[in-house]
Amino acid sequence: MKKRIPLQILGSILAASVGLANPVHAATDQDRIAELEQKMERLLEALQQKEANIEALTRQVGKLAASRDAAPAAAPSLTRSGEEAIKAVVEEVVKKREAASPPGKWSFGGYGEIHANFSEGSVNGQSRDQLDIHRMVAMVGYEFSDWIKFQSEVELEHAFVDDGTKGELELEQAYVDFLLNDHANVRLGRVLTPVGLTNQHHEPTTFYGVERPNFDKYIIPTTWWSDGIGIFGNLAPNLGYEAYLVGGLDGSKFTSDGIRNGRIKDIPSLNDMAVAMRMDYFPFMESAASWAQHLRLGASLYHGGFNNGVEGKDPGKNGDLTIYAADFSARFGNLDLKGAAAFEKIDGAEKLTNVAEELYGYFLEAGYHILPEAWKRGRLANVDLVPFVRYDRYDTQHAMPEGVMAASGKDRQDWTFGLAFYPVPNLVLKADYQVLKADGANDPDNTINLGLGWQF
Repeated sequence: MKKRIPLQILGSILAASVGLANPVHAATDQDRIAELEQKMERLLEALQQKEANIEALTRQVGKLAASRDAAPAAAPSLTRSGEEAIKAVVEEVVKKREAASPPGKWSFGGYGEIHANFSEGSVNGQSRDQLDIHRMVAMVGYEFSDWIKFQSEVELEHAFVDDGTKGELELEQAYVDFLLNDHANVRLGRVLTPVGLTNQHHEPTTFYGVERPNFDKYIIPTTWWSDGIGIFGNLAPNLGYEAYLVGGLDGSKFTSDGIRNGRIKDIPSLNDMAVAMRMDYFPFMESAASWAQHLRLGASLYHGGFNNGVEGKDPGKNGDLTIYAADFSARFGNLDLKGAAAFEKIDGAEKLTNVAEELYGYFLEAGYHILPEAWKRGRLANVDLVPFVRYDRYDTQHAMPEGVMAASGKDRQDWTFGLAFYPVPNLVLKADYQVLKADGANDPDNTINLGLGWQF
C-alpha cells in the first residue's frame, strides 16, 4: 500500500523554505510555494491511482528543493522528512514500473563497417577491387535481475549468405553473467576468447586502420569465440582477470597460414578442452600524471588440445596448441600507442599438413590527435582527426617439423599509413595505404582502403 504524503508535511517543508529575514518577498514566495503545493498534491494523487507522471513529479520535487536551497541564510533549518517521503513514493513507483515493464530490462546495440579496397595489381587480368559491406552486427542484452545478466552478438558478414559465397551469419557471443562480487563472477556460454588485444575490442571505432591488423588475422584469429564457463573479476582495483574452460580447435583445419581455419563456429566438440585466460594491469592508475593513468599492460594464455570436430566428429589429430600473448595501450597527451605480440607452439604439427611447430607475430601502432581544441565548437564539438601508422610482422611458418620445408611467402611484414576522421566518437571514416611485403619472389600487391564504421 502506498504512503499518502500529508499536506501538513509538505507545508512544513515549504514554510521552512520561506525567507523570514526578507519580508518583502515572503508573500510572493508563499504564493509560489502554495501553487507548487497544489500541483504536488494533484501529482501525488494521480501517481497513487495510476503510477504515472513520474517525470512531472520529479520536476516538481526539484523545484521545491530549489526553493529550499534559495532560502536566505537567516531562515530556520529545513526539515527533510517531507522531501524524503516524496522521494520514497517516486522510488517505489519506479521499481514497480520497471518490474512490470520488460522493455526496461532489455539493452540494444550494434556496430558495422563498409570497406572499399583497391589493389595496385591484378590476378589473371582481374583487378580484385571491391566494395564490401563487411559486417553488420546486432547486440542484444537482458537483465534478469541486478546480478544475473545476458548478452549476445549476432553478425552478418559480406551482406549475403548462400552456398558458395563468402557471406556468413554467426552467433559471436551469447552468455549469462552471474555477478557475485567485485573479485569473482561467473560467465557461462559463448564468449570472445580473451587472447590478444583486438579480439575482444574489434569494433571499427576502436582501431584506426580500415582493416584489422593482419597479425589479428593470421596469428590471433580474430574474431575468435569459444564456448564454455569461466570466472572474471578484479584481484585489485588496478588488476582485472578472466579465466575460462572452453571447447578447443580443430587441428585438422590448420594450414600454412596458421590456425584460423581451426575455429569451430557451430557445434564444437568437447573432446579436447582448452583453458583461456588473461590479465589487465594498470600499474600507475593512482598517479597524478594522465599518461600514467592510461598505461595498460595485458597478458594472455591459451592451451588445449586440437582433436575436435563438429558435433563430436573428431578428426583423430592429437596434439596441443599453446599461445602466449602480451599487449599494451598508452596515451601521452595527443599521442596514442598500442601493440600486441604472440608466440604459438603446436605439439603434434608433424601429424598435420604443412603446419608449423612455431608461429609468431606482433604489431605496433601510433596515432596522433591533431585537431586543436579551439576548433571543436558547435557541430564539431566532438570531432577528432587522427593520422596513424601501423607495422605488422608475422610468420606462420617460423619453425617447421623435422623434414618439412617452410612454404614461401609466409614471413610477412606490413606498413599501414592512414587517417581516421571521427565526426562523433562512435562514427569513423577511414582511409589508408598498405605496403605489403613477404619473403620469396612474389610480394602481395599494395592496397588502398577506404572505410566507414560505426558503433551504437
